[in-house]
This record gives sequence, C-alpha cells and structure tokens, in this order.
Amino acid sequence: MAPTALADLTLEQLVNIEVTSASRRAQPLLQAPTSLFVITSEDIRSYGARSIPQALRLAPNLQVARVSASEYAISSRGFNNSAGNKLLVLIDGRSVYSPLFSGVFWDVQDTVMEDIERIEVISGPGGTLWGTNAVNGIINVITRKASETQGLLVSGGAGTDESQLAIRQGGPLGDNGHFRLYGKYLDRDRTRSAAGGYRNDSWHQGQLGFRADWQAERDQYQVQGNVYDGSIGQPAPGVIVTGAPFALGRIGVSGANLSGRWDRKLGGSETLYLQAYYDRSRRRVPPTFAETLEILDLQFQHALRPSRDHAVAWGVEYRYAMDRLQNSEFVAFLPADKNLSWLSLYAQDEYSVTDEVRLTAGVRVERNDYTDYEFLPGLRAAWNPSQEHLWWSAVSRAARSPSRLDADTRIPGEPPFLLDGGPSVRSEIATVYEVGYRGQLRENLSYSATVFYADYDHLRSQEIAPSGTFLVFGNEAEGSTRGVEMWASYQATPNWRLTAGLSALDMDLKLKPGSTDPVGPQALGNDPDFQWNLRSTLDITATLELDVTMRRVGHLPAPRVEAYTAVDARLGWQPAANLEVSLIADNLLDERISEFTVITEQSELRRAIYCKLVLRLP
Repeated sequence: MAPTALADLTLEQLVNIEVTSASRRAQPLLQAPTSLFVITSEDIRSYGARSIPQALRLAPNLQVARVSASEYAISSRGFNNSAGNKLLVLIDGRSVYSPLFSGVFWDVQDTVMEDIERIEVISGPGGTLWGTNAVNGIINVITRKASETQGLLVSGGAGTDESQLAIRQGGPLGDNGHFRLYGKYLDRDRTRSAAGGYRNDSWHQGQLGFRADWQAERDQYQVQGNVYDGSIGQPAPGVIVTGAPFALGRIGVSGANLSGRWDRKLGGSETLYLQAYYDRSRRRVPPTFAETLEILDLQFQHALRPSRDHAVAWGVEYRYAMDRLQNSEFVAFLPADKNLSWLSLYAQDEYSVTDEVRLTAGVRVERNDYTDYEFLPGLRAAWNPSQEHLWWSAVSRAARSPSRLDADTRIPGEPPFLLDGGPSVRSEIATVYEVGYRGQLRENLSYSATVFYADYDHLRSQEIAPSGTFLVFGNEAEGSTRGVEMWASYQATPNWRLTAGLSALDMDLKLKPGSTDPVGPQALGNDPDFQWNLRSTLDITATLELDVTMRRVGHLPAPRVEAYTAVDARLGWQPAANLEVSLIADNLLDERISEFTVITEQSELRRAIYCKLVLRLP
C-alpha cells in the first residue's frame, strides 16, 4: 500500500530508526537514553491523520484533547490546557513557541501530511539541549527532503465535518538540487455545544509553501518557507471576569516564515551546522487584543569526537522577538510593544565507559529578559547489554521562563486593574528523575517503559495584592508528579501489526504556606490519571488495508469531563499504483463525545466520516 508497505517495515528497522531529538545528532533509537516515541510517515498514512495534532494522538506519551474545531490541548506528563506552556514544539528545527504565553498556537501549525517523514515525541525534560520551555517534553516534526517528494501529488477529501485539498509539485533544481511547491486549504465545520445547539467555532485556512535542498560533496543546503491566512469563529457572547458581556468576532490569523540551514561534514564524525529563520505572525482576537510578532533565530552547532571515547556537541543560539500588541478595554499587555531576546550556550559530552556503557553530561546556560540567567544541567546513563536492549536513567533540571502573559497582563477594573501582571514573576523549575528500558524482546516484539518522578517549584499562582483589591501573578505553587509510560509493538503475522500504549500519572500540586491564591493549583492543568490505546494495522490484501485504533482516557477533574472510549478506523484501497482511496471514521462508538472543556463552554465532537483520495503522478 502506498509508498511504504507494512510488510516492509520490520520491527528491527523501527527500533533502530534514526532519531535526532535526543542528542541533537543522528543516532539509532536503541541508543537514545530518553523516553522517545516515533510516529512514522506510515503511521500517519495508515491512521488517516489530517492534521499534526491528530497525528500526535498516536503517541502514547502525549495527552491530546480537542477543545473546539481548531483548538487542541496537548501536553506530556501533566499540566494540560489549551494554553499549555511546558512543551517545546519544533518543525524542521524551527521553534513554534509563542513568547506571548510560552505555548503553541496549534491552529497555524500545518503542512502537507504526506510530506512528513516522522514526528519524534520525547516525554520528559530536554532543557539541556533545547532550552527553557522543554520542561515536560519535545515534539519534533521532521519533513521529507525535497528529493523524496518529486512529481505531482494531489491529496484531498471531504466529510461530515471538514474538507481539505493539498497539491504539491516537486522537481529537480540544477544538477544537485531538488524543490517542492505546495498549496493547502482546509475548511472545518463548527462543533456542537454540550449545552445544546452549535458553537460558532468554524475554521478555514489556506497555506502556500516551498522547500529546496542542494547537496555538494561535503555540504548540504536547505531553504524553506510558507505563508498562511485563516479565519476562526469564536463562540458568542463572551463574558469577562467583570461580568460584562460582549460580542466576539472571528479570529484572524496570518503569517509567513523563511528558514535556511547549512550542514558541513568536516571529516570523520565531525560536523557543524548553521541555521537561521525569520517568522512573522499576526493574530486578531476581536474585541480583546491583536498581536503582531516577528522572530529572528540564529543557531550554530559543532559536533566532534576529540577521542574514541568522547562524542561532544556544543552550540550557541540567539533569538530575538519584536512583539506588538493592540490592547482593548477588556485586556491589556503593558507595555504594548516589547522587544525580547534569548541567548544560549550549551555543551554535552557522551563518554563511552565501555562498549556497552555510556555516560552523558551536559549543561545549558540561557539568558532571558525576565529572569536573567537559567542554568539547565542534565546527566544520563545508558547500558546496552546487547544490540537489542537499552537500559537508561537520567536526572535533569528544566525551567519555564516567564512569558508576556505572566509578566505583562492587565485586566482593567477597580482599582484600576483586576489583574496587575506579575512584576516579580520567576521561572518555574522542574527537577526530574527517570529510569527506562527499550528493546526488541523477540524478532516480532518490541517494548519500551519509563518510570519518572518530577519535583516542581515556583509554579505560577494568582496572588491577592497586599491592598486586597486586585490580583498579581506569583510563584507560590509547588508539587510533584510521578508516573509510568509504556508501549509495545507486536508483529502477529507478516501483514498484521498490533501496537499498544499506556500512561499513568499521579499529580500532587499545592499552594505554598502564605499563598493567597483564590483558585488553587487546579488552574495549572486538567489531566486524566491514565490513558491507554490499542491499534491494529492489517493488510487484508495487496491493495486493501484496515487500521483500527481504540483509546481510553480517564476523567478530567476540574473542570470535570467524563472518561471516554473512542474508536477511529480507516479502510484504505489502492486500485492503482499511484492512486489511494480511504474511508476514515472518527468516534465510532458514540455519536458525540467531549474531550476537554474551558470555563465558559464545552464542545461535543460528533462522529465523523471522511473520504480521502491521494493521487501521485511523475
């Protein structure tokens, strides 16, 4: 079926797939001492994922909940909400973190799904190599090289709640280069309200983009970019904390980005790369605020082996943001215009004690405009008793630096603000301990398990000011989390694979003595204490396949959302070598389910049917 058949992907190939997120250099998955799950391009195709957040449902070490037509709450190891702030997300090395709230606007993170090579999902801290905000996890979306996307591709479909169309053309670029151009449009219908009727949250968006790659004897060059424009409905009317109602207009989103990267092989295993990107985005949320954000990011890394036993990587990163906000009578960011910068220096050394045992030590020093310097060390140990087994452990320190939401938010009221920012807000700190195993137990069975404990300090709180008349953001919450993450893959027959995953989480968050927070630590996130998934992928014939995924998610405590079980399925047919037709069904068990809620209103996601066609031409 399609580009890569299920029978061609052996478990040995999957457990040794090359990954880059664990150490910022290429290494086999069985040598990566971290809790890492890889979503392959074949997983995305056979599951029928139509967006990046939907593809992330395949990762058992993530909690993915759809909030509305366009909005998702995505987290790892707790603290989940639609403005989650402890997860770092990269697309081809470009961070899509927003300095407005330390999170990700998932509604503008999109690409042609057939162009994704893999998604690497790390649960746990990655601050030593990736910086602040990589507190509880890293999502690294890696797209295919232009040379792997040649010819014409048309991918489109329509269903009961959405329609999409993507067209991509690839071709040669001189003697040693290739390019691709693409366009994509999506239109998603509004969701139902748990209170009855429909929410005004319909969403439509268009995107144009390109990528070009060149290769010389020792050098590789890459340039890519995209532009997008979209419109998202907001449920109406809204009510702010003062109790005053107001009408909500449609959210307007637009933006463009351009990135370039140069890689050079210096000899042996010594390499270096230089990457730069510019990202401009505009978001209008009437009548509350509008933001224009421009980001310039420069990265340099040098990897070398000074001796047989040491593999060293060091690098420098500079990030500059120009944030321009239009305030309103409902919310304000003061100052409205602010320039921010981050400067980082990191180094990591992997020491091979023996051929089977490796110790990795690293540190990152990062400066930001809110808290000055952050010190992010990490220590990992790995033991490969054989080529099929890896035991590992780690202790790490991670930090989430303040955002504009933490430090600069003002909500007007008496006297003169209800919320007066966070004049002395600090970074949130996590110290995390992990032990894990990954291996191929038999030729047809692979398994991964991780146990973790995390201690958090200086978590964000809302404190009553000494005057007793308004609130300020503070850091008077603390706590710990502990849990387990497990997944396995079993090749039952050459054409039938079963995969399963489980995550369990226990959170103990509390306010510090003396805190005056009127809400409590439940404002930090809304998480289930367990979730599991079971997936069957079957090639019925050489041209017909069936993928069925079941997931069970425990209840969310506050605001409460009931536990649910969902089944998604895809039936794929390949009538010709270059043509694929799919029938995809979401939420087969229930007519409507709720996955997450916000304070004002809860969406119900309807059972949905989607028909998709993919055509490839030379």
